[in-house]
Amino acid sequence: MLAAVAVAQSETDPLAGLELRDLPVPRTEPGWSRVRVAASTINMHDLWTLRGVGHSADQLPRILGCDAAGYDESGRPVVVYPVIGSADRGRGDETLDPQRALLSERHDGAFAEYLVVPTRNLRPLPDGLSLDEAACLPVAWGTAYRMVFTQAGVRAGDRVLVQGAGGGVASAAIKLAVAAGAVVYATSRSADKLQLAEQWGARGVETGGRLPEKADVVIETVGEATWSHSLRSLRPGGAVVVAGATSGFNPPADLGRVFYLQQRILGSTGCTLAEMDALLRMLAATGVRPVIDRSFPLEDIHKAFQLMIDGEIAGKIVVRPPEPRVTRS
Repeated sequence: MLAAVAVAQSETDPLAGLELRDLPVPRTEPGWSRVRVAASTINMHDLWTLRGVGHSADQLPRILGCDAAGYDESGRPVVVYPVIGSADRGRGDETLDPQRALLSERHDGAFAEYLVVPTRNLRPLPDGLSLDEAACLPVAWGTAYRMVFTQAGVRAGDRVLVQGAGGGVASAAIKLAVAAGAVVYATSRSADKLQLAEQWGARGVETGGRLPEKADVVIETVGEATWSHSLRSLRPGGAVVVAGATSGFNPPADLGRVFYLQQRILGSTGCTLAEMDALLRMLAATGVRPVIDRSFPLEDIHKAFQLMIDGEIAGKIVVRPPEPRVTRS
């Protein structure tokens, strides 16, 4: 089978360590299932792996790809929950499992024709949702769902600021918060991305710009570049929910503002299996759909990654493996 494999890491030339290889179809073990991958999407996690951030080189080579939608061994269309945790945790909070691993960390990922995952990680594809759309959900949309609803508890009428309108998590947070009836503000340096955010129901604000009112919640995935603005834009007693820091991990703390205004800073990582199921139900009920920037065949995955590196995307980039073919076993 064809697969995109991380074989080396480099901060300055990450794509040099990404190779297309012909590999055997993976075998299953008890409690695990094989999925024929129809679609996957690129996440910042994949790029961080190639740059050596948060992923040890001794875990290479590794097939990348955290998101997957496709067909199980009976031909049923499925979307793959991406967190593989301890076998004895049952249906607890997988995001707090110290032994958890995101798909492509300790287990080969989805940039391939086939992958194997625990059978409990396979979720039925809801009616009306395409496989390309489903492939956008596990990491970015699952993360956004937990941030918006579990951590922030956003309800109709709440004022929500989403930093960085073009990212996968940010675009998901915008659409989910709008669907919940929140008043959503979204920032970007790009006029085109602000226009897109407004099409999704948000009110566009230039990065660093003043909001017409204080936010109850800030959805923060940018980090250093937007942190001060996030705190300035937040009402007393409001919450910043943090699930990433694409511009850097060491923002100014501004602790005086935090304690004097009793602002809350909440960390958030991924989503639980129960939250993934709730997300799928919400999309089925509301008709909300992921934003797909464009699609690439797996053979062109280097071009797809370059778009992410250049920041020239709004939403998700879908990667499609080739149709099944005869392979060595």
